[in-house]
Amino acid sequence: MAVLDSFLRRTGLTWRLLVKELSAFGVVGAACFVLDLGVFQLLYAHAGVGAVTAKFVSTVLATTVAYVAHRYWSFSHRTRTGVRREYLLFLGINGATLLLGLVVVAVARYPLGQEGTLVLQIANVGSIALGTVVRWFAYRRWVFPATTGDVVPA
Repeated sequence: MAVLDSFLRRTGLTWRLLVKELSAFGVVGAACFVLDLGVFQLLYAHAGVGAVTAKFVSTVLATTVAYVAHRYWSFSHRTRTGVRREYLLFLGINGATLLLGLVVVAVARYPLGQEGTLVLQIANVGSIALGTVVRWFAYRRWVFPATTGDVVPA
């Protein structure tokens, strides 16, 4: 608890803002997670698209939906620095986590020789979980920066 209190003091957050950000981030993340998995499953298992291509398409679609939802909900109380700037940073951060996901799926598929949908989906889920932690901290720091007067809108 002391570590969390220290984090809140350093970042200028209140408990209320932290709960708002985390809960909205979680809902958006869960919805985009389902979207990512569903599109990956549809493309790989049913449309015959390769595993890495399916992962790329599912991630790009989920990323675009996530940006809109985070900008107008999760981090709506934070400073607006322009859609172009925010979206480019958002894409850069998600590009890095996309590469992570592609590497994980590609390693499972090719060097390890796994072709089963379940194994590749487990690799996909693992890459999404790791990327989620990276994205939350990066969004708060660079995409949607805090100001000293951040308040939750009425």
